[in-house]
Amino acid sequence: MIHRFKPRACGLAGVFALLLGAGAAHADALAQLKQFMDGTRSARGTFSQQVFSKSGRKPQQASGTFAFSRPGKFRWIYEKPYAQLLVGDGSKLWAYDQELNQVTTKKLGQALGSTPAAILAGDNSLDRNFVLKDGGSSDGLEWVEATPKADDSSFERIRLGFAGGQLKAMILNDNFGQTTALQFGQIERNPSLDAGQFRFVPPKGADVVGD
Repeated sequence: MIHRFKPRACGLAGVFALLLGAGAAHADALAQLKQFMDGTRSARGTFSQQVFSKSGRKPQQASGTFAFSRPGKFRWIYEKPYAQLLVGDGSKLWAYDQELNQVTTKKLGQALGSTPAAILAGDNSLDRNFVLKDGGSSDGLEWVEATPKADDSSFERIRLGFAGGQLKAMILNDNFGQTTALQFGQIERNPSLDAGQFRFVPPKGADVVGD
């Protein structure tokens, strides 16, 4: 991977997403990132995604909803064009492909940093796993650029775009020459979330593979 649970839908193996901050509309991106990490324990919202291949063929598009409760719990739902569910329960990452009736699992510690959901639902340790720097301004957003410290990371780099204290976009460049662009909307900070949505039981008859 990126751990590719479902290339056609995820492009980056799944995942999540959101990073919203509070306050300081004119704060630089690094300050807004810190505000988010320090002040957001849970969140939910919507996302749209485009995956661009190295070959330049027409990008794959997907959309859905997400929720997370830090640290380590998240629910990332692809609604279009294919139904797919990713759940982090605090110890494992579960990916369920409804059409194939297949479940893929991975230890969450190994998955952290491999999906947008896992990155954003982490434990305030982005700077432990990534080198962070100001990425400048473009497209009306202030950007943070994150370069993985680990040599075996799935990503070459990740860019996080902020405006008005909220995370608006994420761009991930993987080691396969693929680019995944995410746009976030309708983000709600620190809502009360049902803990049950962060638990997953494989459906009866599903093929379960992984750890």
